[in-house]
Amino acid sequence: MGWNIGGNDAANCVGAGIGSGKIKMWEGIIITSVFCFLGAVLFGGEVIKKIGKGIVPLDKIVSGAYTSLGITPEIGLVMIVTAAVSAGVWVMIATYMKLPVSTSHAIVGAVAGTGLVFITKDASLVKWSTLNGIFISWVATPIGAVILGLVLYKPLEWLFKRLVPEKYEGKFTRYILLATTAYLAFSWGANDVANATGIIAGTGVSFFGTTITTQIAAFFGAIAILIGIVTFGRRVIETMGFGITNLLPIMAIVAQLASALNVTIYTIFGMPVSTSHSIVGAVAGVGLWHGVKGVNGKILRDIALACVGTPFISAGVSFIILKTIMLLGIVGA
Repeated sequence: MGWNIGGNDAANCVGAGIGSGKIKMWEGIIITSVFCFLGAVLFGGEVIKKIGKGIVPLDKIVSGAYTSLGITPEIGLVMIVTAAVSAGVWVMIATYMKLPVSTSHAIVGAVAGTGLVFITKDASLVKWSTLNGIFISWVATPIGAVILGLVLYKPLEWLFKRLVPEKYEGKFTRYILLATTAYLAFSWGANDVANATGIIAGTGVSFFGTTITTQIAAFFGAIAILIGIVTFGRRVIETMGFGITNLLPIMAIVAQLASALNVTIYTIFGMPVSTSHSIVGAVAGVGLWHGVKGVNGKILRDIALACVGTPFISAGVSFIILKTIMLLGIVGA
């Protein structure tokens, strides 16, 4: 799952900068890798807790709290693997198709799908109030990013024209782009590392006698994401950098800053949101200043359809896989 997060979501951080022509592909990948790792390790804990315990009480299942209902700790571990595989497979398919989708939507949907298998035994196995809050944040994320992109673009464009001497404009713009890329990568790592490791840390399971804490989970999740960035990240970067709109350097700066601010707000409150939705919304927002015709509607439509369908596809796949495992008697209930 971490590998696929890196492969799909690295584009959220660096695609706009590369599309502007001011950042090279290898530079963007290095900056994204370093600052994503730092964000995940330093600030990834809150969202990890939300994914691990807030949707389905995996920690209680693994500890045996639901054994009286026939849901054993072993089944809890199978639920974890099923959710990770289901979300990972869908994100991998989307990455191959060069579509930026929400890995947050994928893992939340997959975890909820495993809980639905046992919903008839105990309705509390799916925390609908938490899901409602997450759903509201999902809807608000792209809208907020569009608004931030629209609001910030003209003032920052004015500041650049007034404060930056023309002969230094190219070099200064490049440095600012590198800085906003780093900030966006940091906020991405802090929010999205939970998609890879939240379901493990939330259970409190041990590995070779060591309990998997949020810090340990964040570290190994960050490593997995780095591998994904380096080996599989280029495909979606092409879509984000060149597919949605033709980006001027100042447009890329504002889009990355707006997206990073947007994600940071949700991370503070421990809400898993889509960095894909955030950057797509921000890029569309700044693109609208150049007219609706400046935005590739077909690409946006395909991205929107993929993102809307992601939680339902992941939930359906995880439900079917877990249900099949149960029917075949591989684990008992």
